[in-house]
Amino acid sequence: MALKSNSSDGRTRSSIQIFIVVGLCCFFYILGAWQRSGFGKGDSIALEISKSGADCNIVPSLNFETHHGGEVESINESESKPKVFEPCHPRYTDYTPCQDQRRAMTFPRESMNYRERHCPPEEEKLHCLIPAPKGYVTPFPWPKSRDYVPYANAPYKSLTVEKAIQNWIQYEGNVFRFPGGGTQFPQGADKYIDQLASVIPIKNGTVRTALDTGCGVASWGAYLWSRNVIAMSFAPRDSHEAQVQFALERGVPAVIGVLGTIKMPYPSRAFDMAHCSRCLIPWGANDGRYMIEVDRVLRPGGYWVLSGPPINWKTNYKAWQRPKEELQEEQRKIEEIANLLCWEKKSEKGEIAVWQKKVNDESCRARRDDSRANFCKSSDADDIWYKKMEGCITPYPEVAGGELKAFPERLYAIPPRISSGSIPGVSAESYQEDSNKWKKHVNAYKKINRLLDSGRYRNIMDMNAGFGGFAAAIQSPKLWVMNVVPTIADKNTLGVIYERGLIGIYHDWCEAFSTYPRTYDLIHAHGLFSLYKDKCNIEDILLEMDRILRPEGAIIIRDEVDEIIKVKKIVGGMRWDTKMVDHEDGPLVPEKILVAVKQYWVASGNSTSS
Repeated sequence: MALKSNSSDGRTRSSIQIFIVVGLCCFFYILGAWQRSGFGKGDSIALEISKSGADCNIVPSLNFETHHGGEVESINESESKPKVFEPCHPRYTDYTPCQDQRRAMTFPRESMNYRERHCPPEEEKLHCLIPAPKGYVTPFPWPKSRDYVPYANAPYKSLTVEKAIQNWIQYEGNVFRFPGGGTQFPQGADKYIDQLASVIPIKNGTVRTALDTGCGVASWGAYLWSRNVIAMSFAPRDSHEAQVQFALERGVPAVIGVLGTIKMPYPSRAFDMAHCSRCLIPWGANDGRYMIEVDRVLRPGGYWVLSGPPINWKTNYKAWQRPKEELQEEQRKIEEIANLLCWEKKSEKGEIAVWQKKVNDESCRARRDDSRANFCKSSDADDIWYKKMEGCITPYPEVAGGELKAFPERLYAIPPRISSGSIPGVSAESYQEDSNKWKKHVNAYKKINRLLDSGRYRNIMDMNAGFGGFAAAIQSPKLWVMNVVPTIADKNTLGVIYERGLIGIYHDWCEAFSTYPRTYDLIHAHGLFSLYKDKCNIEDILLEMDRILRPEGAIIIRDEVDEIIKVKKIVGGMRWDTKMVDHEDGPLVPEKILVAVKQYWVASGNSTSS
């Protein structure tokens, strides 16, 4: 049905828009007051807002037949009620579909293949809502969350016993405490980082993005945060129960992952620093395949840190209970591969060794004539999704595109991949326009949800991140954003996101994400459902969003009106409270916004309760 418009209608629309924004602010204020933190007490920020007496109006459902400027299909909701999604059995509380332990054991153990992603076939997917454990509460706000995690949220004590003398984690009543220790830093992560900072320029913004392989409970990444360095931490789902779950409960970026047979889901030249602290990765094995993969994702001029075996084997071989000849050969192989990769050793002190990757190919002339130097022939070093790890060295880019600025200047500077023309169809001007657009969008979001930059949301995900404009516009020391670039996106922009000093990952949303349930406080999805239209089941994507979102977490979906209507109908059966909002430029814009809050409910025996 075509819509008519006149000046009176325009004034009416403006009034309705103001009414909607005010009402939605109150909608989130009220929901915020319900949010639990710490030991189930109301969220203090939200309670203060409630006490201040916000002027709350009841917001009616938006009528798109009145506000949309084009053709809108008429939907009679009374004719087709939404499908109701039932809770899964409580045994699925910590279900990770693509890293399911039972399925993993059916795959080969060689090269950690069984710890990699193995997603369930269509007929084995769960079509139910993953319950939170009984007693679940909203985590403590950052920075308290760095040191304390409610026991009910991840009730696993095995690490408190296995790592008791290494100061990883301690169980204290109804919380876990994280003293900041680790196997290789018994004096604490801060002291350990101080040692690294004596060699690596951590303080001045030169090093901003870091990769922590085999991260444990991610204390290294947790303590780097206060130095304005953001680490992407990963560890497998293995016998060390809930490592990555603990990291995310603490508010530290982490994913379930392992160096195995396939490439890491990150672009080439992404990280300023890579780190292994007794991560038990056989760096010298398979002709250095894992070091070669680290080289691919390490930025020219970046640093690689290895602490623990075999470094300083002469002093420690007895304590490590390993033959000194074996350790000596292990370090010899590492040194040999590092030379082939054109890494220069900058320091070896105690059990910590630091190498630096040369800044350009001109610095690596010696290896050009080395028969062992096998260079990759593929022109796309970022084509990595489910691709086998290769034994070839990723060449330096032919067009560098200029040096990166120190952080935070690099956040809004033109990234080298844009200035060099590496992304077809993207100019410096169009990139700048995108940045300005996201500043505008985020300002509109903050009017809808005043808790957005209050510290209430720590772990945030952008499911279709583009150039990282949303993350850049919302940038704050109180939060971090996992920028996801879908594998089917029109443009491969993840390298640009890293050049801005942000972090992210490749992913196909037809599959489950490599994380535990309830690990994100807020999820943002722009154009995602239009992108995946006819690619896979929209229901599966929404169920995955529900799985990874915390109870009482928030969702912002920005998409074309037809896709928003489909989404709203499905989530009507998913225990989400939702509201539709017009585009900030007015009701005639076909792009709309759906805002939602996931209701609080938990597993209770064989059933669930609100």
